[in-house]
Amino acid sequence: MAKVRLNENKEIVQMIKDGLKARGGYCPCRREMTEDNKCMCKEFRDQIDDPNYEGYCHCLLYYKEK
Repeated sequence: MAKVRLNENKEIVQMIKDGLKARGGYCPCRREMTEDNKCMCKEFRDQIDDPNYEGYCHCLLYYKEK
């Protein structure tokens, strides 16, 4: 099972959490407010499913380790 953790930078985490709260749970880094952009977004869920992917989600809130 993939290990997903928050970004170690507390300032980034707080900024993204504030943006999520202001946008009703939708990624603050995306213009469109669609189900695919609801945190944890579809793009990152797909990356989690990829066994070869390691890295941050688009908004840098989460990091997936191999």
